[in-house]
Amino acid sequence: MNLGIIGAGSVGGTLGRRFAQLGHSVAFGSRRPDSPEMAELARQPNARVVSPYEAAQSAEALILATPWPNTAEALRGLGNLTGKIVLDCINPLKPDLSGMALANTTSGAEQVAEWAPGARVVKIFNTVGFGVMANPAFGSESATMFYCGDDGAAKGVARDLAAQLGFDPVDAGPLARARLLEPFALLWISLAIGGHGREIAFRLMHR
Repeated sequence: MNLGIIGAGSVGGTLGRRFAQLGHSVAFGSRRPDSPEMAELARQPNARVVSPYEAAQSAEALILATPWPNTAEALRGLGNLTGKIVLDCINPLKPDLSGMALANTTSGAEQVAEWAPGARVVKIFNTVGFGVMANPAFGSESATMFYCGDDGAAKGVARDLAAQLGFDPVDAGPLARARLLEPFALLWISLAIGGHGREIAFRLMHR
């Protein structure tokens, strides 16, 4: 699958490397293609570094992992995203991590859908750190990856990509459920920095 990565920091870089290793064609979008970080990513198998616009337009699914304050501007530079699958990995947190930057009457994912009209937005890859994205296995069990969205086919792509990484994907419902998943990410962050460390994850268990 042709995947575009917008925001190639810890999360976007990790996801892009993993998907390239799995055989997907990955285009990292960067305004600084000659930077050492981009050069390292370009050396990955099945990976290339291009402009953000080209990464978005060539992608069947776009992974959005920009810092929240830069997200609206980043989307404006990607052109028409109508019909594109956009996998939103962003958490709209206050800079000091004391809470959410948005009221609970909306979510970052819903804002992304407004800023990219016509895109098929799925919230996913936002409830664990990049270390767990690199390896979701905890002994014989896999970390749960919740996702939500309003387009069934786009959610199917998100589910399959998460499963390929080794996650246990769980459909959390419509895109408005991002109002729950984004604060859930803040719980992970608070536990991680509160003494549990970053190698933690949640798992949904059934009986």
